[in-house]
Amino acid sequence: MKLQFAMDTLTTDAALELAAAAAPHVDILELGTPLIKSAGLCAITAVKAAHPDKVVFADLKTMDAGELEADIAFTAGADLVTVLGVAGDSTIAGAVKAARKHGKGIVVDLIGVRDKAARAQEVVALGAEFVEMHAGLDEQAEEGYSLDALLDAGKTSGVPFSVAGGVSVTTIAAVQDSGAQVAVAGGAIYGAPDVSAAAAALRAAIR
Repeated sequence: MKLQFAMDTLTTDAALELAAAAAPHVDILELGTPLIKSAGLCAITAVKAAHPDKVVFADLKTMDAGELEADIAFTAGADLVTVLGVAGDSTIAGAVKAARKHGKGIVVDLIGVRDKAARAQEVVALGAEFVEMHAGLDEQAEEGYSLDALLDAGKTSGVPFSVAGGVSVTTIAAVQDSGAQVAVAGGAIYGAPDVSAAAAALRAAIR
């Protein structure tokens, strides 16, 4: 299972600092949606230039103009770009078209999708590289939240998936046991006093 670091910071300099600390221990460097909205596409280019050996994941959360938005992110240096699962099939298909032109991949983010397993199967059939079983920060803050629903949806879907939604050292084993290809950790790394040590601990917890 691969480890993805979601950097939900707001400046390119901060992202580069975080990436430098975590890179030895992670496979995928994700530029979070707030970072791309705040710093722009130049943040993607900067992170890819600094870490050409890493997969750079641009979390655009595209909802429309799939081909156009994916194309500009791939041109900026992204290897993977997200489109929302609640977007129309034509939007996802357009993004996939751009990905194939660049030799890159589309990840469909299932945040807000009620039947994640069913939609996962549909979007992989449209050409998505994999889907992200995702609970956002607001959902994670709700009383009674747990990762279990995401893990169950991933298992049920039968397609390649990642899990994002509060992955930590204490939950990453369950994520791996669910069959996820990628575990996505954000706050568990960037919120730690020692970013490098936190990333290393997550890596060590993957069996």
